[in-house]
Amino acid sequence: MLTRMGREATVDDQKALDPALYELTVGHLFGDIWTRPGLSLRDRQLVTLAANLALVRPGHANESHFRSALHVGITRAEIVEVLIQIGHYAGWPALATGVDQFGRVLAEAEAKATAKTAAKAKANTASGKTGAKAGAARPVSPRQGQKPR
Repeated sequence: MLTRMGREATVDDQKALDPALYELTVGHLFGDIWTRPGLSLRDRQLVTLAANLALVRPGHANESHFRSALHVGITRAEIVEVLIQIGHYAGWPALATGVDQFGRVLAEAEAKATAKTAAKAKANTASGKTGAKAGAARPVSPRQGQKPR
């Protein structure tokens, strides 16, 4: 379950502190609760994110759930809608905290993507691959892929 959620390293601190605590968390929370029938993984992540936002959890708790939400396919726009909904029910401080936390997660994801792109470009340059040889996208005509009128 942790892998499906992109949370493999999330509870490593518990494992380091006490393996029994880790086993309880992984076995019960992620084994029994998150795998119950009735809600999809995506729905459970939305509910969990909303609950944590409403409770104005500290940064790292919500940030890990924002990352998981994106990992399981919840869109940025859907997360913004959750923030708006929570802001009206839990208060603007909950919304403001959530916006700040989500902003950090998005910035982190963008930095990772930029670093990955730069590393790939550097590797292609080092191996002599550039432009089309490196798999660069070819220009697409504005009508390509559109249905005829």
